[in-house]
Amino acid sequence: MRGINTSKVAITEQEKEVFRSIGNNKKGAIEAVYKENYSLIQHFIISNNGTEDDARDVFQEAMMVLYEKSRSPEFELTCQIRTYLYSVCRRLWLKKLQYSRRIETQVENYDKVVAVEEDLEQHEKLTQQYLTMRTAMGKIGEPCKSLIEAFYVHRKNMHEIASFFGYTNADNAKNQKYKCLVRLKKLFFAQYKNN
Repeated sequence: MRGINTSKVAITEQEKEVFRSIGNNKKGAIEAVYKENYSLIQHFIISNNGTEDDARDVFQEAMMVLYEKSRSPEFELTCQIRTYLYSVCRRLWLKKLQYSRRIETQVENYDKVVAVEEDLEQHEKLTQQYLTMRTAMGKIGEPCKSLIEAFYVHRKNMHEIASFFGYTNADNAKNQKYKCLVRLKKLFFAQYKNN
């Protein structure tokens, strides 16, 4: 695929075997690639104005491209399958966004801004942080979880939160939110260090 700098990435024999297995239509190889890569693509699409349905559609298209390339004797895989799939999905999604006029920038300009490997590495890091935060949110308990979600997810102001949670005023709600954030921060960093 044009525009992918893969000079730093070594392809293992196992990776080459998986690629060949895809070309031979081996169900196990296709399922393994799907399981290993779909969540990354889903997170990328949803983080960039997409939906879960969009992510499924784009990933299916990319898997078809990968399948077709794996059957082509002229094509040589020069990067990891994960990098290749991410690059294809990224291009497909940006073209789809451009087509639907959600963005006005030309797709070609994105290749000049961030190299695919840097983008993939950054995205994987953000995905890991997101998963760590989700785990920490699951451990924080109530009412902290609901309070933090009310403020950051549902964009409620302190007066609305005070009323909903039964605090006497917005300042008390703000103090409770601060205490909850301190607890969440401790849980997040404890989990983050373990990863």
